[in-house]
Amino acid sequence: MDKLADLPDPEDPATALAAVVSMRRAADRLELAAVQVAIDDGWSWALIADSLGVTPQAAHKRLASRVGKGSTRKASR
Repeated sequence: MDKLADLPDPEDPATALAAVVSMRRAADRLELAAVQVAIDDGWSWALIADSLGVTPQAAHKRLASRVGKGSTRKASR
C-alpha cells in the first residue's frame, strides 16, 4: 500500500478496521525488529527515541523489556 488511494474505503468499516489492525501489527513487528537491530548495533535509547519521535524514557519503557540487551555487533552509528 503505497498511496492513500490504496487504503480500504472507510465507508466499509469492517474492511477498513480490519486493515487498521493488520497495519498496526505489521508496524509493531517492524518497530521491534528495527529497535533490536539498533540495540545490537550499539544505539543509545536517546538515538532510538529520536528516530521514533518520542522521549528516551518512553522508548525505553515501551520497548526495553521486548528486546535483547545487545550483541557483539559493531556499532554503526
